[in-house]
Amino acid sequence: MQTKILSVSEEALKLSRDIILKGGAVAFPTETVYGLGANAFDDKAVKNIFAIKGRPADNPLIVHVHKDYDILSLVSFVPEYAEILMQKFLPGPLTLVFKSENKVSKAVSCGLDTLAIRVPSHVGAQKFLKYLNLPIAAPSANVSKHVSPVSAGHVFADLNGKIELILDGGKSEGGIESTVLDCTGDEPTILRSGLITREMIEGTVGVCSVYKMIDGETARSPGMKYKHYSPNCKTMLFSYGEIDKAVDEYKKQTAKGVKTYVMCDAVTAKKIGVENILNLGDGEAEIASNLYAELRKGERIAQLIIAISPEKQDGIMVGVMNRLEKACRSK
Repeated sequence: MQTKILSVSEEALKLSRDIILKGGAVAFPTETVYGLGANAFDDKAVKNIFAIKGRPADNPLIVHVHKDYDILSLVSFVPEYAEILMQKFLPGPLTLVFKSENKVSKAVSCGLDTLAIRVPSHVGAQKFLKYLNLPIAAPSANVSKHVSPVSAGHVFADLNGKIELILDGGKSEGGIESTVLDCTGDEPTILRSGLITREMIEGTVGVCSVYKMIDGETARSPGMKYKHYSPNCKTMLFSYGEIDKAVDEYKKQTAKGVKTYVMCDAVTAKKIGVENILNLGDGEAEIASNLYAELRKGERIAQLIIAISPEKQDGIMVGVMNRLEKACRSK
């Protein structure tokens, strides 16, 4: 199979519709990461996404729709606080989980009675979704457990020959996946942290809790189980308070001939003064935006990435730390 990369044009949209309607998958841009989309109504097409990625069958998907799509046609109830959050943050990097009307393939939610809905703000994503006017089930457009893609080139590197089309919408500026919010209870509960923070949600509806997954439990959201976001090289993670240990480890590994890079924010990079740096930049939004791009760069040039956590740990950095910890875990 030949994989084409096309900008989001009328020609590309027509091709994407043909592929989707015949049960295929298309990679498309969003403001967070690139998604691998298929018709959520088509059971075979949804299962094919899992096969293309090598994704575990108990890791649910998110359904993407355009801003004018009737969400109530897919879910049974939208609580008042969710309506307020939708008005405030959608389109945008927020996924809302509701009780499902069971209209889409059961494979989307891996047997759960819920459905995760997202309305991306990326112009290219909106054109794609509006052109199809279908709910599109889409995980990130990469091989399962690898670093999420934030460019068409990243998608091509992972899925060349496995899909027919990548819609190129430029770099995904958000950089990490959407916040996933359970809206099936009396108050919103974060299942996966992202660019819409707990503080932002609390400031809008007054309350927001964070879910803690129990071992052995079926994942209620993508990103809750398994090793994720991992580069194809060795990794180590040190806390901000362990900067000296991280630098010592860098020197030790370099002396052994291991091509080692330190990944950290710009302030830390100036402080430690080592030669090989993967610089995440300044400020939480920039760090989030650069995280996956730097991990992808790192796996090309390093045998070992030593990551140092940013000093700031709240807000968007909760989502960044979630990704860093999963990227550097053993399984």
